[in-house]
Amino acid sequence: MWKLLYILSAVFCLLAGCVSTSDLDQLRSDVNSLKRETYELRKETSDIKRDLNSLKEQSTGVVKEESFNAIRESQTLLLNRITDLSKDLQILSGRFEESKFFIDKSLKEWSVERELLKGQINSLEARLKEMNDRIARLSEQKPSSQKVEDEAKKIEGPVEEKKEGIKGEPPLKAYEEAYNLFKEKKYREARERFNSFLKEFPKNDLADNAQFWIGETYYAEKDYEGAILAYEAVIKNYPQSEKLPGAMLKQGMAFLELGDKKTAKVILERLIEKFPDSKEAEMAKKKKRELETPLKKKR
Repeated sequence: MWKLLYILSAVFCLLAGCVSTSDLDQLRSDVNSLKRETYELRKETSDIKRDLNSLKEQSTGVVKEESFNAIRESQTLLLNRITDLSKDLQILSGRFEESKFFIDKSLKEWSVERELLKGQINSLEARLKEMNDRIARLSEQKPSSQKVEDEAKKIEGPVEEKKEGIKGEPPLKAYEEAYNLFKEKKYREARERFNSFLKEFPKNDLADNAQFWIGETYYAEKDYEGAILAYEAVIKNYPQSEKLPGAMLKQGMAFLELGDKKTAKVILERLIEKFPDSKEAEMAKKKKRELETPLKKKR
């Protein structure tokens, strides 16, 4: 009976979820052992019957009542034990098949889930590559407009430089003047001041802010390609900046304005992953839900 208790505990362990290949092999071995034991008991019962018949044939009279009852009792015990073992064997076989089915099903589901994840990763990698290619193309196209601004500054000469008032001014004052122009919606003038600020004070603590507001001036003028490049400068040049979540959010919005929903979604997902507790991440989640929710048809 100790072997039966061991097998039942092994089955309970299987049903509880602690399934492994070695457990299944052990259970299969114990089931086979039970089968052998049942076969031996059946053989032993057959031998007892044969002895009983032989005893009847050899006896000239009636077999003694006590001997006959003893043999009958022994035979009954053996038959009961065989019956119990057969029932246990059926139960264990059924549970073994059930556990095997559960394991096979779990392995198939895991395999399917792995393939799905692999497909999603490949899709994200392709979309990231597409986004980087798009930014690279914009970087190649934008210098032409930047050259126009640089040429305009050269033509204006010292008078324009004096008008900007950056040379010799403290960094904070120069930054505030540029920011005030932005608040007054003088976006071109503000952008020029912020650019001058970056040239004069490239290592200043406000440099990342100035680069972000340059992107905002482009965005306000609906020059979304220029905005994307300006926000990308914040992301690459100032990875520790507090403006980084805002730059990622507005870059995604700029791509969305250009009709590139796939790239916009990738950037919003990166923002949510990198800054999950930021207010920009909450806005990104809301915008992402809007992109994923199909528009309802008007009745």
